[in-house]
Amino acid sequence: MATNLAIDDALLSMAQKVGGLKTKRETVNAALKEFIQKRKQEEVLKLFDTIDYDLSSDNKQLGNT
Repeated sequence: MATNLAIDDALLSMAQKVGGLKTKRETVNAALKEFIQKRKQEEVLKLFDTIDYDLSSDNKQLGNT
């Protein structure tokens, strides 16, 4: 799918250089993948505040039946 975007040339060039990528297409696709991955990681981190831990339980006991 062809898409025309107005992208900051300086940012694109810097991202391409830092990423060691050969083409603008590779650079944009890599940036999109990293963006998605980062957002998903942030969602997982938010879940840590929602889990209740029972500090009184002995987890070692759970494995021994």
